Amino acid sequence: MSKPQRELELQAWLRAKSTLTEPKIKILAGDASFRRYYRVSSPTSDMTEVLVDAPPPESLEPFHSVALAYANAGLSVPTVIAVEEELGVMLLEDLGDTLLLQTDCAAYDRYIQAIDLLPQIMSVQSTRLGPIPNYDSALLERENNLFVDWLLNKHLGIELTPDERVMWANFTRVMNDNALRQPQVGVHRDYHSRNIMVRSDDSLALIDFQDAVRGPITYDLVSLLRDCYVQWPNDFVEGLLGYAYDLFIEQKLLAESVSFIHFRRWFDLMGLQRHTKASGIFARLYHRDGKAGYLNDIPQTVSYIAQVAVYYDELREYGRWVEKRILSAL
Repeated sequence: MSKPQRELELQAWLRAKSTLTEPKIKILAGDASFRRYYRVSSPTSDMTEVLVDAPPPESLEPFHSVALAYANAGLSVPTVIAVEEELGVMLLEDLGDTLLLQTDCAAYDRYIQAIDLLPQIMSVQSTRLGPIPNYDSALLERENNLFVDWLLNKHLGIELTPDERVMWANFTRVMNDNALRQPQVGVHRDYHSRNIMVRSDDSLALIDFQDAVRGPITYDLVSLLRDCYVQWPNDFVEGLLGYAYDLFIEQKLLAESVSFIHFRRWFDLMGLQRHTKASGIFARLYHRDGKAGYLNDIPQTVSYIAQVAVYYDELREYGRWVEKRILSAL
């Protein structure tokens, strides 16, 4: 279906479903999937809505079900006004344009506010459809391979030597063991500055949670504090990591027998896994989907891998290899 035909179809659906009279759409944003977002306005009202255009094979059902489960857990999410899965359209409450870092509030205080939501997110391990998927070894393996397939092979033209393949296999084994041995909780899976919005009453609202899984307790925390798009000083991250550790123990999400040093290792290695995946996804977004903007995020994302890996004996060789072989090629 051509773009003009699709927009006519969207307009017809909106006239039937929107709470606004004479609704008009204006492109708002795209994201790392094939979804597109429009702001819906009306000449007779100051109210606006958001239209999500996600034609098949994209699916709106995971978002809708997780939104209901998150709302039941006391989390703030956009209200679903209307949805039609077969057509691939959904109408949402408009949360505005203010992201986590776009307010006058001090960043540290904002991040405390975001960390305080994690126990509620962790409590959501099922929806009306049943248990959410597990972040299991098969999923971890697929994510790790994005780094080799898309960043190394496709983007940089690097083919691993036999010795490098052994080193890569050791790295992925350590990553998978680290993820699977942590307490398993509800995970948003993309919990960072671009997916946390500030409402007019200064509370935080969540978006882009359709890929929620049951997985490692440090996953959302490292997504937030080791954001691919924002780099914070180590003392900033360390202070917030300590706050989260105390909160998780207080909420009985983490056993008191888990030391802070052990928790920080979980956190650091979880960040290595996430940044490995993300750098592969950024390369795929460029080569497969034509989204060149994400290329700018690859160097910082890969730098994190090199910087953190050298602090751990079993990963030191790998970290130095990333710095010499991958970062120099970038």
